[in-house]
Amino acid sequence: MRAVTVSPGMPDSLRLVEDWPEPPTEEGEILVEALAVGICGTDLEIVSGAYGEAPPGQDRLVLGHEALGRVLEDPTGTLRPGDLVAGVVRRPDPVPCPNCAVDEWDMCRNGQYTEHGIKGLHGFTRERWRIQPKYAVPLDPALASVGMLLEPTSVVAKAWDHIDQIGARALWQPQTALITGAGPIGLLAALLATQRGLTVHVLDRNTTGPKPDLVRGLGATYHTVPVAELDLQPDVVVECTGAPVVVLDAMCKVGPTGIVCLTGVSSGGRAIDFDAGAFSRSMVLENSVVFGSVNANRRHWELAAQALAQGDQSWLNALVTRRVPVSGYLDAYTHASDDIKVVLDFTA
Repeated sequence: MRAVTVSPGMPDSLRLVEDWPEPPTEEGEILVEALAVGICGTDLEIVSGAYGEAPPGQDRLVLGHEALGRVLEDPTGTLRPGDLVAGVVRRPDPVPCPNCAVDEWDMCRNGQYTEHGIKGLHGFTRERWRIQPKYAVPLDPALASVGMLLEPTSVVAKAWDHIDQIGARALWQPQTALITGAGPIGLLAALLATQRGLTVHVLDRNTTGPKPDLVRGLGATYHTVPVAELDLQPDVVVECTGAPVVVLDAMCKVGPTGIVCLTGVSSGGRAIDFDAGAFSRSMVLENSVVFGSVNANRRHWELAAQALAQGDQSWLNALVTRRVPVSGYLDAYTHASDDIKVVLDFTA
């Protein structure tokens, strides 16, 4: 069968292997036919050689962690043949740490977890894959064209779940949310914000392309000015860019008792002149919170599936700006300026 693979750590090693072996039963009882796989910045960084880890004893890694498939067989009876399914990306560490021991693998304490298509486990960019029932998330049949969005949606479902839990520390009635960054994570974070009934503002530097219309399609307001110039004090900020200046400005912009969730991963090596004392004073006196969030556990994947099922399907389809057949895999892993979500299509 066909599989898209890399040699981790080696640039220019992206290859479509035509005779990749069938998935062994050790990977899981449920056999799944691949329909589509979403491509994100993590995949592009792995392709560049920045990181990635093949399974033990192997020199190539099958890419892909934003999976959508259809069940071929499930002897456990958990799912039925024909059901739509996505596979949870992370697996708990083998020790396990206290969090992994209670299925909170997203909060792993020792970093020994594995991840499909990223770290130590083959991914889903192959024609067939297997999965254990515990990690197989069923999808509403209406999501047949956009189900690969479940993985990024699970990330923001976790972010909003933790925002809600932090907000519950006291009487908290948020009205306004600011989302910085209008990539897939930012747009999906905005979707979940609108589903909570918040007034939503989304900031991005793009003045053309599909992003402004997608934001307006949610009933949200699109901004292109710097965060510091916004005439608002949001109750919640979900930061999705990882850009250091945006991160700092977002933390300073949040209103009293506000919550800032950082989901964008920043690169190091850039020093910024910043008044840490004034920032600390403001955070303390206004009871504000800044926290980071990444990955998701099974509960968040299920919350994400509910959010997608409740979303406008035409809007979700518009997030997918390119659908590329597997034969054109090189094009799929080449970023274009107007890309939001690129999907590798196994059915084309």
